Amino acid sequence: MTKFLQKLFFVLRFRYWATASSFFRKAYYRFLGMQIGKGTQIPKIHVTWPHQIVLGQNCRLEHGIFFKYDGVWQEKKSIIIKDNVFIGANCEFNISDKIVIGEESMIASGCKFIDHNHSTELLPKRERKGDSRKKILIGKDVWLGVDVIVLAGVSLGDGCIVGAGAVISKSIPPYEIWGGVPAKKIKDRKLYDLR
Repeated sequence: MTKFLQKLFFVLRFRYWATASSFFRKAYYRFLGMQIGKGTQIPKIHVTWPHQIVLGQNCRLEHGIFFKYDGVWQEKKSIIIKDNVFIGANCEFNISDKIVIGEESMIASGCKFIDHNHSTELLPKRERKGDSRKKILIGKDVWLGVDVIVLAGVSLGDGCIVGAGAVISKSIPPYEIWGGVPAKKIKDRKLYDLR
């Protein structure tokens, strides 16, 4: 009997309650201007400017994701996530310019994306240059391990893989596997003939 109750509770909480609460969250965020594709469910997330976010179709988002546009209200779309993307729990998008994540990509829990840097000049704060901003572009079928940090101006080519805990400060060509701090190439991703 106990196993039955546990299973029932699990199904009710994670299937039916999650679907129902996602319906209301989607309605709320759409009202605020977020574009959400068909088949994408919205768990508990944190958002500063919903109208700047585009979520494609059939995306899977886990709880605690923080979509933060670091700036004042603007009309543009700054966080663009294409179809069939997975984003794990507690990821952070700290964006001042723009980030685009390609189709079929998988972003593990705890990843951070920061597209701006503060000035390092030895001047009083009011005399320093403003923050530098460079967009982040992530190709199709990219895999990022747990707690990867992607910094300003980085492009990740289609099909590349980045190991857990890596800090990516420069662009990665397609179909390469990188890891470490700072991230370096480990090897090429092999294409297998499945005949």
